[in-house]
Amino acid sequence: MIGGLFIYNHKGEVLISRVFRDDIGRNAVDAFRVNVIHARQQVRSPVTNIARTSFFHIKRSNIWVAAVTKQNVNAAMVFEFLHKMCEVMAAYFGKISEENIKNNFVLIYEILDEILDFGYPQNTDVGILKTFITQQGVKSQTKEETAQITSQVTGQIGWRREGIKYRRNELFLDVLESVNLLMSPQGQVLSSHVAGRIVMKSYLSGMPECKFGINDKVLMESKGKSSLDDTTRGGGTAAKTSIAIDDCQFHQCVKLSKFETEHSISFIPPDGEFELMRYRTTKDISLPFRVIPLVREVGRQKMEVKVVVKSNFKPSLLAQKVEVRIPTPLNTSGVQVICMKGKAKYKASENAIVWKIKRMGGMKECQLSAEIELLNTSDKGKKWTRPPISMNFEVPFAPSGFKVRYLKVFESKMNYSDHDVIKWVRYIGRSGLYETRC
Repeated sequence: MIGGLFIYNHKGEVLISRVFRDDIGRNAVDAFRVNVIHARQQVRSPVTNIARTSFFHIKRSNIWVAAVTKQNVNAAMVFEFLHKMCEVMAAYFGKISEENIKNNFVLIYEILDEILDFGYPQNTDVGILKTFITQQGVKSQTKEETAQITSQVTGQIGWRREGIKYRRNELFLDVLESVNLLMSPQGQVLSSHVAGRIVMKSYLSGMPECKFGINDKVLMESKGKSSLDDTTRGGGTAAKTSIAIDDCQFHQCVKLSKFETEHSISFIPPDGEFELMRYRTTKDISLPFRVIPLVREVGRQKMEVKVVVKSNFKPSLLAQKVEVRIPTPLNTSGVQVICMKGKAKYKASENAIVWKIKRMGGMKECQLSAEIELLNTSDKGKKWTRPPISMNFEVPFAPSGFKVRYLKVFESKMNYSDHDVIKWVRYIGRSGLYETRC
């Protein structure tokens, strides 16, 4: 049996209070607020015992619903009742929020009188309750619904204000890709994918409409420009005419209806910086680097490691912030490293040799050799698991082969055309989880 039921907001203020038994006093309200809602440490348990009083609580967004009792009750039954009560309230007035509870407090008390009798749960079926309680709940509209209605009625665009003016109309477009790879020691690709983002900075006057073209296979085939030289592919990123995008998501400014019917990305951009699109691709990825490891155990107290890093992109391009992390056994006592390019250092705290190369050109090869001295350990049965060699880098191209085919700007009211807009496009490929087993 439930002695009392309280509903609090996120500040700990009581919105709904109903006491069913005399053994629950007003101090129970303050006890829950102090010990649970305003507790210094986050209370993880849904059941709290304070001065021989049990508090069972659930949380819906920023609303706390608590049942109080001094009896030895069935906890599962109390939580089942609290969840059912939230379902009933949601059926009457939608989302359980502070505003909705304040607008419907009379209705909530009426619901409590029907579903709880002297602390004992009664019928909580919504269909049956609606035959007794015929009152309709007051639903408050969410910000999204209000913005949608305003947009439909007035034609207003919520993400861009009117009257924006710039002396120079400029567009900056960054294609940012993250390459993820797992490769076997023999050079076989076990798994790979590219996660891409298109970030745009828009400094355009008025309310311009932009059209954006990419070399997606579906878009190009729909326009009769499908890839004819797929069979002759093999020259890195230059040979790719189209890419197969597995999935993508757009900013709210993109007109999805046009994308579905005309396969064109059309949008009115927000002012300033925003993320236009995210995408993922798994086919025909140009891997910027290949790591060739060779690990040889010389007895029980010595290990020889040789790592070759090859760059697989155009010689005219430069990779930056190249870092190779070579794991070492836990019982390593000392490491001697020789590398012709960059700097390599053994970090005992990380159990790894960290090899850093500031810049590396395309179609180049770098080599590192290391002798690792090991301590004798009592764990003879345990063999070193050999974690993969990981790599970090940044390259000035899109490893997926993503290309911006065109970016056009249309603005009829202001005195500028597409030719007057200065456009900048930059491609950056970075390492995600780029690993090679050794």
